[in-house]
Amino acid sequence: MTPLSPACAHEFRAALHAWFLRVRRDLPWRRERSVYRTVVSEFMLQQTQVDTVIPYFENWIRNWKNFDELAAADEADVLRAWEGLGYYSRAKNLLGVARRIAEEKRVPASVEEWREFRGIGAYTAAAIASISQGIPAAVVDGNVVRILARLSGDEREFRDSASAATEFAELASSVLDEKNPGDHNEAMMELGALICSRRSPRCEICPVKNFCAARARGIEESLPKFPPKKMKKVEVVRLWCRVGNEVLLVRNAAGTRRLKNLCEFPRLEDFAVPAKTSAKWEKIFEGKRGIADEAITERFLCVPAKFSGRLEKTFSAEQAELFRAGTEDLEKLTLSGPHRKWLRELLKISA
Repeated sequence: MTPLSPACAHEFRAALHAWFLRVRRDLPWRRERSVYRTVVSEFMLQQTQVDTVIPYFENWIRNWKNFDELAAADEADVLRAWEGLGYYSRAKNLLGVARRIAEEKRVPASVEEWREFRGIGAYTAAAIASISQGIPAAVVDGNVVRILARLSGDEREFRDSASAATEFAELASSVLDEKNPGDHNEAMMELGALICSRRSPRCEICPVKNFCAARARGIEESLPKFPPKKMKKVEVVRLWCRVGNEVLLVRNAAGTRRLKNLCEFPRLEDFAVPAKTSAKWEKIFEGKRGIADEAITERFLCVPAKFSGRLEKTFSAEQAELFRAGTEDLEKLTLSGPHRKWLRELLKISA
């Protein structure tokens, strides 16, 4: 890739900064700056859209205003406040960051120190350090990769986003505004989110279009290049078993690979139920969800109340606890986001 000349890099930074000051979005973590608020927002923004994060961030800050308050929180309360954001390991890692900072009574003072925390990679460390502490470190996420690939006209095919981020790290640092690293990094992210989008980029109003090699060659929509993403199709059969005002649920153990300590509906495969028996149960609901590279379809079968007692005795999952929850207690439990949404539908169906 061809880096910008020092003069072009200076003009690029100036044009980007002027544009950002005019159009930057009014986001709650920008209204009042602090290391804590930046850390919370950056954890929430990992793999989650801004509009989704805003109400969660505002609720979070009402509950825990600083590292010390968060460090003293129960994990169950933290997970409940995170419910619906997905990727729950982020919430646990954020809690771990708060507890370590509270214990050590000091905030990291460099990108390298931030990277020592579980859940903080190169991008998040650079974002926290630059935005809240003014440390000159360039962020390189998917938005920035897209901008830099188009800016440089780089037509290579990258294996994945992580490898592309590594390849563009040097270019990102070369255009960084070291006097205003936080504003610069936020401007780059804002440009990727609002203008330099993956599909149909708004090149006609882009503040840095004159520096864009891809636009000059008419190939902006084809960059950056990645191999087609392959999604694995997965089907799961769940059981809806309601007896009076109680619903049968499972709580995943702490050692499970995903959704640790969260409650979900039990799977048919975890019970010794004859196929000829389950074949008679009515399919009452179907939901779809995505986790990493899996496109998951979940079918719910309605278990007759008279069968519930025998069903529970055949439960065999080693890393989950089977239990009944009263309908009045369901809101207090921490469920995965899709299962929380589907629970409301299932309660209506079975009312």
